[in-house]
Amino acid sequence: MSSTGLTGLQVRYEDVLAARRLQAGLIENTPIQHSRALARITGSPVYLKCENLQRAGSFKVRGAYTRMARLSPEERSRGVVAASAGNHAQGVAVAAKHLSVRARIYMPVGVALPKLAATQDHGAEVILHGATVDEALTEAQRYAADSGAVFVHPFDNVDVVAGQGTVGLEIVEQVPDVDTVLVGVGGGGLLAGLAVALKHEAQRQGRQIRVIGVQAENAAAYPPSLAADALVPLQRVTTMADGIAVGKPGQIPFSIIKELVDDVVTVSEDALARALIFLLERSKMVVEPAGAVGVAALMEGRIENPGVTVPVLSGGNIDPMLMLKVIQRGLSAAGRFLQVRIMLHDRPGSLATISRVIAENDANVTGVDHTRIGGSINMGDVAITIFMETRGEEHCAAILQALRDEGLDPQVIHG
Repeated sequence: MSSTGLTGLQVRYEDVLAARRLQAGLIENTPIQHSRALARITGSPVYLKCENLQRAGSFKVRGAYTRMARLSPEERSRGVVAASAGNHAQGVAVAAKHLSVRARIYMPVGVALPKLAATQDHGAEVILHGATVDEALTEAQRYAADSGAVFVHPFDNVDVVAGQGTVGLEIVEQVPDVDTVLVGVGGGGLLAGLAVALKHEAQRQGRQIRVIGVQAENAAAYPPSLAADALVPLQRVTTMADGIAVGKPGQIPFSIIKELVDDVVTVSEDALARALIFLLERSKMVVEPAGAVGVAALMEGRIENPGVTVPVLSGGNIDPMLMLKVIQRGLSAAGRFLQVRIMLHDRPGSLATISRVIAENDANVTGVDHTRIGGSINMGDVAITIFMETRGEEHCAAILQALRDEGLDPQVIHG
């Protein structure tokens, strides 16, 4: 992809500068945090751009406010409408409250309760509709057409893209020698805006700044779309990273990304879970899965010769129930949590053998479940499920081998 096609784009560097002036007084310059732990992994400096500490918990308020602050008095009188499962909803709600504009937000049925409550607390009217964000989006657009309310798109709008690009202006000021910036991608608004800002700065300085998008592999619409040079919708999107669970790129972001962005890579769900755990433990950062994709790419070695690198932690709005599940999956993927199922004859002493083997191998049992009834359990047998804290993949392998040496057949259950 080209890093020189800065002319003829729908969003220009001057638009990003104008957005920054417009945002003064509401949007915060979020901090940069050096990560020694990631630097040891990559062999080069790594700085975390902490947009999880932004107003409303994500970068989304930058674009929403830029779009809404440019509405005419007549447009503001009609109110705004949007659709989102969380971050965009809160961004629109915060912007609307600041501008004294009525806001109606459509959210899918089953949306995480903390995100629903936060959006309402910011003063927006919330309507639950549909099972997916796409269904909520369709209803929001219908309401806009019927009522005259202004629809605020989460990413496919020039003002929104320009507003998100202000993150890039802060990065080059905070890390002047940055070589690589990693950005999570859903619809593409943040990646497109960042690319406009960063590539202009790189051209002005006569050097290279790589801009790389990162998607969850089960929600990766950009790689096939870029290969086809056309928007290719996904048939199915399944990822814990709900903030980037978008099945079709935005037309405006796509037109910018294909010209300016150096690459788009993907990461697995296990990599996302490991990255979230890493950020909690090493950086003391609460980050949602979508905000951890850049760190996941670094930890998985997906970025060659990264140099001075800035992953953008794009958001920190995570449902505590999801966090529990992600933590368990992350610990399991890192070999620090082992769950096994063992079939035994239901007689005294059987469980004692398992307990002895586990104790001899220095694992900590956190839970045991006995099941005597089930389609796969024979009469006189019992299924024992054991949950253990472990010290890594080698420790897990040693425990499993020790159980096998006792004539047992442990089946690993993925956390």
